[in-house]
Amino acid sequence: MNIEQTRFNMVAQQIRTWYVLDDNVLDLLYKLKREEFVPAENREVAFVDMEIPLGHDQVMLTPKMEARILQELHIKKTDKILEVGSGSGYMTALLADRSAHVYSVEIIPELKTMAENNLKTHNITNVTIEQGDAARGWAKHEPYDVIVLTASTPVLPDAFQNSLNPGGRLFAIVGEDPVMEAVLITCTAPGEFTTTTLFETSTAPLINAQQPVRFTF
Repeated sequence: MNIEQTRFNMVAQQIRTWYVLDDNVLDLLYKLKREEFVPAENREVAFVDMEIPLGHDQVMLTPKMEARILQELHIKKTDKILEVGSGSGYMTALLADRSAHVYSVEIIPELKTMAENNLKTHNITNVTIEQGDAARGWAKHEPYDVIVLTASTPVLPDAFQNSLNPGGRLFAIVGEDPVMEAVLITCTAPGEFTTTTLFETSTAPLINAQQPVRFTF
C-alpha cells in the first residue's frame, strides 16, 4: 500500500467532497499522520470512511468529521480549547496544532493513557489531558474560546455554552437516533448565543450524557 497515495485519496474523495476546502485544514491532515494515532490492529483502515474502534466501546470519529469540525470552528492561535473525550488523541492533536492550549477530558483511564502516549510521541506539548466526566460541562479552566464534544449528547447542557468567552464557539452533535444534528453555537455577547445547524449525522453518545426528560403515564 502506498500510504501517501491512500492519504491523498482520503482527502480528495472523503474530505473535499464533504465541503472541507480550507487549505490550512487540508495541509494539517497531510502533516499529522492519522494512522499513527490508530490502534495497531486497526491501522489498515486508518483512512477509511468509518469510525474506528478504540476499545471500551469507544471510537475515533471519521476523517471527514474531524476535518469538518476543524473547519467550522475557525480556530485561532490564541484560543483556549476544551475537548470532551480524548479518544486516541488525534482530534486533540489537530486542535492543538491550531490553538494556544487544549484541555482534553477523558473518562476512561486506558484511553487517557493512549492519548497521552500518542501526543508525547509526536512531541505535542500544548495539551493537558485530565481524567474525569465532562459530559455535562467542565468548569475547571473556563472560560473557553472553543469547546468540542467528540461524541453525541441527547440534550446539550447549558453549562457548555455558559463556559464560552464572548466570540467563543461550541461544536456538538445533539439528539438521538434517528435524528442527530451537528450544531455550532457562538457566544455573541455575555449570555447571548446563536446556533447554526451544520448537518445531520449519527454517532454514539458520551458516557453519562444528559438525557431528555421522559414522561411516564
